[in-house]
Parts: sequence; C-alpha cells; structure tokens
Amino acid sequence: MRIGRREVRISNPDKTFFPERGLTKLDLVRYYADLAPQVLHHVSRRPFHMKRYPNGVEGEFFHQKRVPPHPDYVGEQFVSFPSGHTTVFAVIDNAAALAWVANLGCIELHTWHSRVDDIERPDYMLIDLDPSEGNPWEHVLTIALVVREVLDDLGLPGFPKTSGATGMHILAPIKAELLFPEVRRFAKAVAEEVERRIGDQDVATTTWRVADRRGVFVDFGQNARDRTIATAYSVRPTPDARVSAPLRWDEVPAADPAAFTLETMRARLAKVGDPTAGMWRRRSSLLSRFERLGLGPPDLRPAVREDRSRRRAGQPGGSRRSRTRS
Repeated sequence: MRIGRREVRISNPDKTFFPERGLTKLDLVRYYADLAPQVLHHVSRRPFHMKRYPNGVEGEFFHQKRVPPHPDYVGEQFVSFPSGHTTVFAVIDNAAALAWVANLGCIELHTWHSRVDDIERPDYMLIDLDPSEGNPWEHVLTIALVVREVLDDLGLPGFPKTSGATGMHILAPIKAELLFPEVRRFAKAVAEEVERRIGDQDVATTTWRVADRRGVFVDFGQNARDRTIATAYSVRPTPDARVSAPLRWDEVPAADPAAFTLETMRARLAKVGDPTAGMWRRRSSLLSRFERLGLGPPDLRPAVREDRSRRRAGQPGGSRRSRTRS
C-alpha cells in the first residue's frame, strides 16, 4: 500500500488478527496509517521495542529488541546495557515506518521514556495505576483524580490515558535533564503522596511485594531505563482490539476502557480531538520540585553510559537521523 511518498509491502493482509471482531492485519495497518499524526506524536525519536504477534492475538508472541533488515525510512539507535550487551533498536518517525512495524505483527507500540537525542534522560514521568485481581475499576478512577491533585499541587501538567488493559497511565511531560534513577525517585515520592492522601491500603498502595498488596498498585517503578509502555493510541492484544486511549480529565470519572478500540478511535478523534495535542510543549523541570516532596536535591552527575562523543564522531552510538525523517 502507498503511504505518503512510499510503498509499503503488506504480507498476508487478509490474515485474521482479532478473530472476535473479524479484524485483519490490514485493518491494523490502516489504523496506524490513519492515526499516524497522533501516534507519531508519542513514538517519534524513541527506541522502539518490538513485541510481535505474527499470527494475531490468539497466536504466540515474541520480543525483539534488535531491528531486523529494514527499509531506509526506518531509523536505528545503538544502545548499550550494563551487562555489556548492545543492540540496535528501530526508530519509527513516519507513517510508512508505522505500517512496516504493524506488518511485522507489532500490534502494540512499545517505546522508551527517552528520545534518541539523549536516551539516558526521560522526557516524561509515568504513574502507572495497576490493579490486581479483585480491585474494581472505580478505584483506578478515584486514584487517578488524586494523582492529578498531587501533580497540580506541584505545578506539573498530567495527561491520563487508559492502559488499554486493566489500568491507567498518567504521564507528566518533563524536561530531559535528569537521569532515570532520579526521575524514578521523584515518581516514588509522588506515588507515596497519592497513597497517603487516599489513606486506605485496600484502595491504593505502593507496596512493592505483590503478595503483600491489597489495593491498586500506584506504580512508580516504570520510570527506569529501557522500561517500555504501550504508547498513546497503541492497540493492545485483546480480543476486542482495545486501544490505550488519551483522555481529558473531565472524562476520567466515567471512563470505560471497553469504549476505546481500533474500530472506534477514528470517530472519537473526529469528535473530541487529541487530548495530548501540545503535550510535549508543556515539559516542566523537576529540579526545583524535589524539595517540595521532602526529597534531597537531584543528582546531576553525567550518565556513565552517555556516549555523546561517539555520536558527534558518527560512530556507533547514535541514530541515523537522516533516515528517519518523514
């Protein structure tokens, strides 16, 4: 199929990916092509982790970090890990690249919290509301509104979205000036303040050990290097093809995750627009806010793994920027 100026080969377009809804691989590709302006808002310039379902949601899946052979409109990012292992991630910066990864069976879009310009420093903080079995959805909605209160008190904008599964994500766009451990430390303090305000461990908890939890886990641990989440507008591998849907805050109290699917999101966008429009222009600095949460000052030492010299020299360590422009 032709997407913009590029031809993207779609193999087995009629293969059923969502049997319950009768949706095919081509339906998935067309969804991402149609929503590319909104999706790329969140995916662009980030290391892309492939989670592939070559036979749809009822088949087996596998994870793939290293980008396979690819067309020149798909970018690359070299990354090293503390173990000494290295890999080259895909970088998805245009609608044709989105279609290409969907054709590989990437139903979900998983990206890092940082961009390739500085992969050691995230540009958003995440609070992940993760209910365990037995926690009602209403608790998630209640906690989300308390997260908003805490962020408002800190002067931080928050953007909620359904996870597309059972929980909710609240993203706070931040300036890329702190390393992952410091952002995680800040997020932990936010989560603990949410827990304190709720005041009921059967509703909200930051207890790390799963066996000791009762309420919805206010998860701060996703703010770590190389952790990924399903991005905004990502389809999830559920029988009804649910989508991780951005919400306005006034929609949160009555939000129903089942209402947001591959089949309904185009109409939703036409009706309400994109709640995350302009989100990345609202990045805030966390530097002056640590003290307000009773935290010591942030660590501003350089990242050990940072590799700017190699990027400047054009050696392995950077992304192929000229090959990821739309």
